[in-house]
Amino acid sequence: MCGICGIADFPGGASFPAGRVRPMADALRHRGPDAGGFYADDTVALGHRRLSIIDLSDTANQPLTDASGRYVVVFNGELYNFREVRAQLGDYPFRTQGDTEVLLAAFATWGPDCVKRFRGMFAFAVWDRQERKLCLCRDRLGVKPLYYHHSGDRVVFASEVRAILASGLVAPELDRQALRDYLSFQSFAHPLSPVRGVRQVQAGSWTEFSLGGSRSNVYWTPGAEAPDVDFGDAATVRGRIRGLLRDAVARRLVSDVPVGAFLSGGIDSSVVVGLMAEVSSERPITFNVSFAEREFDESAYARLVSERFHTRHETVHMSPDDFLARLGEALDAMDSPSADGPNTFVVSQAIRHAGIKVALSGVGGDELFAGYPFFRTWHRMARYRGLFDATALLRQPLAALLRRTRSTRLQRVASILRAPRLDIAAVYPEFRRILPEPLLEVLTVTGVGGPTSLDARLASLSPSLGRLPLLAQVSAAEYAGYTQHTLLKDTDQMSMAVSLEIREPFFDHELVDFMLHVPDALRYPTYPKSLLVESVSPLLPDEVVHRPKQGFLFPWRLWMRGPLRDFCEARIVRHAERPFIRGAALTAYWRRLLAGDPSVRWQEIWQFVVLEHWMERNGVQ
Repeated sequence: MCGICGIADFPGGASFPAGRVRPMADALRHRGPDAGGFYADDTVALGHRRLSIIDLSDTANQPLTDASGRYVVVFNGELYNFREVRAQLGDYPFRTQGDTEVLLAAFATWGPDCVKRFRGMFAFAVWDRQERKLCLCRDRLGVKPLYYHHSGDRVVFASEVRAILASGLVAPELDRQALRDYLSFQSFAHPLSPVRGVRQVQAGSWTEFSLGGSRSNVYWTPGAEAPDVDFGDAATVRGRIRGLLRDAVARRLVSDVPVGAFLSGGIDSSVVVGLMAEVSSERPITFNVSFAEREFDESAYARLVSERFHTRHETVHMSPDDFLARLGEALDAMDSPSADGPNTFVVSQAIRHAGIKVALSGVGGDELFAGYPFFRTWHRMARYRGLFDATALLRQPLAALLRRTRSTRLQRVASILRAPRLDIAAVYPEFRRILPEPLLEVLTVTGVGGPTSLDARLASLSPSLGRLPLLAQVSAAEYAGYTQHTLLKDTDQMSMAVSLEIREPFFDHELVDFMLHVPDALRYPTYPKSLLVESVSPLLPDEVVHRPKQGFLFPWRLWMRGPLRDFCEARIVRHAERPFIRGAALTAYWRRLLAGDPSVRWQEIWQFVVLEHWMERNGVQ
């Protein structure tokens, strides 16, 4: 795992600011503390920070040039099938044993379409010295981040927004259009970012820049290709799921350093650990964070799983006070503001301190196997689609009434009732919304109306979403929304802040493509993630399968009214002075939380606190 950055100035010449790439790379040092490197000519400067995982030798350091001298690459991520791809490249004169040179040789052979042959998580840039073209590419599900600024004939790109700001070539100004996305859904969605003029490369796409402009190509869309499987045979489907999962785990064990695993004791992480034990001759190394408070602690289940699979298990003991003590570090580590990231930072830091560079995670299981309550909610709602679509005139007065209530839950219901028809594109955003539009109007002057980035993305996917089974529609919407822009982004930025690489078997694209075509009759969870449990049976102990779902949650509402009160209040007061905030309304809403008003959710306030902290930390105006 690494950090990449670069500048392309297509007129080039003496005025080309090649030296600006060095402070960009310095800003990414936490992503790659093991080595750094640079390449520059009269048009392009590339920087790289390396976390050595595969082929630990110096010959695998980047930037790397291909055998012909034509192509130069900087690469962040892992190609899990690089040995298979290498075998397809014939007599190419490889000098290293790692995946970076395989990626580069594949690009030299097949061009940007080489990405269709890759299984992995990746973001990379290739400079074509002959054609004077720069290609930026991102993996299918958006596991690895990649941002860029394109103005005139100049492109500035990096793994993180703050590295682009470190170039001094982009003004540190908040993107007011993107602000609505963040306040609605707690993260910044493609194509925008927190900084005006900085955009995200779309997941599953590549963009090529040259003196003549740019062109983009989307090479993967979730669920676009149906697998050749008899979905009427339940045993065949379960067997295929087990095989895909087993393969996904095995591929993610490819490493020249030890690989650990998060083990919460829940179904998803337990499946990953169980399959690790099955496919590897090495004992898995597992980690669990335990708490004295029983309502948070899952360590007993983690120990049960560890004993079943004979793992080398380490329990990291932590109190809420320990967590609070690390909260400032977690917030400082955020490259992109998120209201949902500190938990991952704390666990990642504990694992990295134990000397582990790579860890497998069970994140993504809920998205694939209908683990969230709103999967079942949508399945029930869709039964009444005809009635809903036929009652538009009757729904509008009720929606107007609910919008005027103080309840943010009822305001979200109102947004669904206002939809012209009942489809996942209209309903999913309300499942994930933090601030409903009426409250957004009260607290900000960002402007309401028109589609958010998520709305626009779902609208573009609507024809393909409508062809999927109902539960799969939610999964695909998740990949376009919360999963990509919050869950995966937080996993990356919080783990890489402590130089830890996290690999997620449940985000294997072949597994995802298969699961998006599984019929609801098989996928519907008759008990928590029943299809997953039955597909890997008898892998898991019954105590893990039928335990109460806890999750890694803390009493944020109590903390914000107690030990975090001064921290939050100072930032709320300063945030209230921002020109896009209705200051009196925001401070009044904060006072309602302090007074114990149950209609005020802590997440609604916390995301303002996080945004202000991030703006101050990064000098963004």
